[in-house]
Amino acid sequence: MNLPSAHDDIRHYYGEVLQSSGDLKTGACCPLEAMPEAVRTLLADVHPEVKDRFYGCGSPLPPTLDGMTVLDLGCGTGRDVYLLSRLVGEQGRVIGVDMTPEQLEIAVRHQAWHAERYDHAQSNVSFVEGYIERLDACGIADDSIDVVVSNCVLNLSPDKERVFAEIFRVLKPGGELYFSDVFADRRIPPELRTDPLLLGECLAGALYGEDFRRLLGRVGCNDARSVSQSPIALLDAQIEARIGMVGFRSVTMRAFKLPLEDRCEDYGQTATYRGTIAGLPHAFVLDDHHRFETGRPLRVCGNSFDMLARSRYADHFRLLGDTSVHFGLFDCATGPVTALAAAGACC
Repeated sequence: MNLPSAHDDIRHYYGEVLQSSGDLKTGACCPLEAMPEAVRTLLADVHPEVKDRFYGCGSPLPPTLDGMTVLDLGCGTGRDVYLLSRLVGEQGRVIGVDMTPEQLEIAVRHQAWHAERYDHAQSNVSFVEGYIERLDACGIADDSIDVVVSNCVLNLSPDKERVFAEIFRVLKPGGELYFSDVFADRRIPPELRTDPLLLGECLAGALYGEDFRRLLGRVGCNDARSVSQSPIALLDAQIEARIGMVGFRSVTMRAFKLPLEDRCEDYGQTATYRGTIAGLPHAFVLDDHHRFETGRPLRVCGNSFDMLARSRYADHFRLLGDTSVHFGLFDCATGPVTALAAAGACC
């Protein structure tokens, strides 16, 4: 496959330079303790070679995926694809897209091994060599995907707006984007954006929060939420000397394909978590400022209400209220704008 020149350095870095996660020069790669325990236990059933070539910065694997069709953008050797294979169950489906043949070769080579390990009659995963900016060319149809995930890959794209436009094209109405990526506290200086090492280490293309917010607005997404975040350490003196003036964070985000408002409005609505999501008997976290304790009603803005009521989470909540009466702007001192700005992103 002939690759556009903008992707050449990235393909070389991930296909040839990096041979294991130990070759990374920053602290961006996600430690195992950051992964939910229920998911972490599934790692034992992922082939060692697949795990050794993992370069993600988070754990973008949302709950309640049974029977879902999930798309993993920049799947690499398929670690998250194979974890998702277990989470969606034998009746679900996982599609991995990546542009690096060397990594996909490893993923495909162990496909039958994982199906046998999981006691599946046949593999429920597939891998496509292609570009995340061109999901149409990868055969991904409109409104065909329940959940899109990505693990420290979107920063590598030279055309992020096209990537997000494609994501919201392929998601079903009410579908979820759940991804982990590197965010910066300022715009990366132009002279550093094409540095091969900084690109490969997921720094040069890191998203500046305010630009990310504006980009999402242009593709029709008015509210994205930070779920969790952690600082990224620059462990290499050469990298620190080049770009140490920028603060980087690994942030896990979620957004839904829904016609949401661009501010949090108050309609007097409440949501009560039923405690019925597998593995989450005590609480469900929507984002870094909405933790729904089982059985405890929580006032929510119209957008939060719709994220729950019009997605696959609806059956797990008791949702009261509508939009017939408007009480003005929702009062949340730690609401989406404040919290996400601190994370490097805004709703």
